[in-house]
Order: sequence, then C-alpha cells, then structure tokens
Amino acid sequence: MPRSTALITGASRGIGAAVASALARDGVSLIGIHYGRDRAAAERTAERVRSLGATPRLIRADLSTGEAAASAIAREWRRALAEEGFEGTDVLVSNAGINGAQTLGELDAETYARVQAVNLTAPLFLLHHLADSLNDDGRVVAVSTGYTTVAAPTHLAYTASKAGLEGVLHAVSPELAKRGITVNAVAPGIIDTDLNADWIDEPGARDGAAQVSAFGRIGRPEDVADVIAFLASDRGRWVTGQTIDATGGSSL
Repeated sequence: MPRSTALITGASRGIGAAVASALARDGVSLIGIHYGRDRAAAERTAERVRSLGATPRLIRADLSTGEAAASAIAREWRRALAEEGFEGTDVLVSNAGINGAQTLGELDAETYARVQAVNLTAPLFLLHHLADSLNDDGRVVAVSTGYTTVAAPTHLAYTASKAGLEGVLHAVSPELAKRGITVNAVAPGIIDTDLNADWIDEPGARDGAAQVSAFGRIGRPEDVADVIAFLASDRGRWVTGQTIDATGGSSL
C-alpha cells in the first residue's frame, strides 16, 4: 500500500532530493521538502516531485539551531498536513547533515557544537516533536555514515554525531514498534554529493574514492535513496532498529 505523506530533511539536493523523487515514484502523495538556504534547489526538487504526481511542500529551517529548528519544521509540517487534508505522517526521513571535517588537533568547540546540532540534536527532536503524529505502521529512516564502523580520524565531530544518531534510533525502535513503526538508519559510503564537493574533485581524489567501493565507482544519490525507499515501503516492515550498510561494499 503506498504511503501518503513523507517529510524529508535536507531534500533540496543530493541524497535527500533523490529520496523525494523515489518516494514520489512509489506513490507518496504529499512530500515535505526541508531545505536550509538554497531555495532554488528546493524548488527544483519540488518540480521533479510534482512531475511524478506528488504534492510538494517546502519548509525552510536552519538546523544549526538544533531543537528550535526541529520545532519549527514540525509546526510547519503539521500545518501542511492539515491544509492538504492528511491526518498524520507516514514516513520521516532525517537526511540533512554537515561534515565539519577535523582531526583531534584541529577540533574546535564551535564546529563540534554545530555538527552535533545539525546531525544529532535536530533529528532527535524532530522525531520527538512528530512522534505522536506518526501513523501506525509508519517509517522512520535517518542517514548515518559508514564512518561509524571504521576509524575516521579526520571526521571526529561528524562520526560522533552519526554514531549518536544510530544509538538514538536503536533506543527508540522498541517503543515505536508497538505501533508497527519501523526505525532504521542507512549508512552511505562516499557519495557524489555537495557534502563531499570540497575534496572529491581534487587531483586524483575521484579515482581514489572510486576504489574504496567494491564496485569500483563512487556512489550516486540514487544508490542510497533506493535503500531508503525500500525501508519506507511496506516491504521493509520486518526490519527495525538496524543500520543498513549502503557503502557499496567499502568494508570488504
């Protein structure tokens, strides 16, 4: 049975935009497209969603404000649900994230706090604010990282935030399972997105990144979006409390 409503954070570009398109193709009727700054990119995602038969609603919020942003997104999303005639949320995808690549010696408190706010605090409190509006048999999916299973000395704050996010999802999954709601994380490897744009086009970096995957190529946003779409569908009903490796076999 197609899901009717889905809210996706960080949906203007990259994995989030690909998820929006995938869910629209799967028959989701109303898709909340959260974005931070790039309204034009969010509009492009909205147009693709619209062309696939779904109704997009754009929601802007700066996730670096953590709980305040989560509260604002939840409020705007509830308004969208009411205005479009829907009673609750079928799918919640917390995709938005920032990198903040720093080693132990480079780490500073301001960067660390911002990364935690965007990658951990905001998705945690968004789930907190929307838990009572999640429909029975709903789906919660968050984007983590393959760095949580390997040593990533250049990404301390990022890895800490994503490891914390995985822990949160694992902790809440038994409670939400009582209502048939599944809660999972998806851990991508190196994906050709804006998050990696600061280094992936450096000389030799792209070829080196391709060799990390067992398939010998860099991942595409659609590679991860299809995993998320599966978990968001009825076919993913028996999977919960898990982190799905979507690194293209990077650890093999």
